[in-house]
Amino acid sequence: MPGIFDPIDYKPSHQDRPSLIAPNRLVLAPMTTYSSLEDGNISPDELPYLHRRAKGGIGLIMTAACYVHESGHAFRGQWACSDDRFLPSLKSVADTIRDGGAKSVLQIHHGGRQCPPDLCGGEPISASAIAADRPNAVVPREMTDEEIRRTIDDFAQAARRAKEAGFDGVEIHGANTYLIQQFVSPHSNRRTDYWNAADLRFPIELVEAVLAAVGPDYPVGYRFSPEENEVPGIRLDHTEKLIKALINYPLSWLHISLGKFDQPSLHDADSEPVGKTILGWIGGKIPLIGVGGVKSAADAERALALGYDSIAIGRTAISEPEWGLKAQSGEEIRTKIPKGDFAESLTVSRGLVEKINLVEGWFDRD
Repeated sequence: MPGIFDPIDYKPSHQDRPSLIAPNRLVLAPMTTYSSLEDGNISPDELPYLHRRAKGGIGLIMTAACYVHESGHAFRGQWACSDDRFLPSLKSVADTIRDGGAKSVLQIHHGGRQCPPDLCGGEPISASAIAADRPNAVVPREMTDEEIRRTIDDFAQAARRAKEAGFDGVEIHGANTYLIQQFVSPHSNRRTDYWNAADLRFPIELVEAVLAAVGPDYPVGYRFSPEENEVPGIRLDHTEKLIKALINYPLSWLHISLGKFDQPSLHDADSEPVGKTILGWIGGKIPLIGVGGVKSAADAERALALGYDSIAIGRTAISEPEWGLKAQSGEEIRTKIPKGDFAESLTVSRGLVEKINLVEGWFDRD
C-alpha cells in the first residue's frame, strides 16, 4: 500500500502516458474563502493563502468553487471563470500554486437553486421548480432545454480557460447540492423529458463536453456526493449508476464528498464505509480522492488503508498551513484556530476570517 508521501499519477488505469503527477497523496480540499472581489476576480489576499499551503507540503491544491456563469453565482466572495476576461485572475492563481511547489486544479461550479437571487440575476434556476429542503428556500425556475445546453457549454468553456490559465487540471463540481447534483437527484429533478434524473444525461453530456473542450491529454476530475437526506433523494443505488457511467470516460479522478472519510451510509448506520462501497464500483479504473475528518497523518494513512488513492485535507489545512511538512516530520499539527486576529499568523484571507468568527462551532478555538 502506498503511503501519503508517495507520489501519485492521476489518470485512468488504462492510460499509459502520465496525466497529473503530484508529489504526494495529500490534497487541499476545495474550500471557499469568501474573499474574492465583487467583480469575480481573485482578491490579492487569497494568493498568499494558497501559496503557503502549496509550500507547506500538500501536493495538490484544489481551488474553491469558481462559477461558470453569472446565474450560478452561489455565495458572496465567490470568484469567476465565466468569461475570458477572467483569464489573468485565473492565471495568477495557477502561477501562485506552481510557485509553491504543488500541482493546481480549478474547480468549476454552478450553484443552481442554491444561489441567492441578488447574486444570480434575480431568479435561481434548476432542473425543476422545486425549492431546496431548508427554511426560507426560494423556488427556482425550471431551466429550458436551451439554458441546459448553454450551461453545459459554460462548463466546457470554463474548463478551456483553466487549461489556458495554466492549471494542471480541472474538477467538475457535481456535489454538495449544487446544480449538477440537482439534475441527478430525484428530489430536485422531477422532469420527465430528455433531462430527467434517471437517465443522467445532464452530468454525462457535461462530462463529454468538458473532455472535448480540453482535449485528451488534460486531466479532468468529477466530485460527487453519494447520498442525500431528502425524501426522495439520492441513495446509493442512484450513485452506483452514476459511478458506473462515469468510469466509462477518461476521467483522471473521482472525488467523493463526505463528512468523515470512513462514515457508513446516511441511511444504514451498520453498513460498511460508503467510500469502500464506491471503491468496489470503481474497480481500480480511476483514482478516488477521499475526504472528511482528517486531522493527523495517522488519519490520512487510515484513509489510504481503506482504499482511497489520495486524501483531501479540509479545515485542518486552514488551522495548520504547514500540514504536509509537519505530518512528514512528525511535528504536532495545529488543529485549533488561535484566539484573536489569526489572519496574518495563519495566512488566511479577511473574508474567511470573518466567516469563521461568524459561524459558531465551525472551528475549534484555542
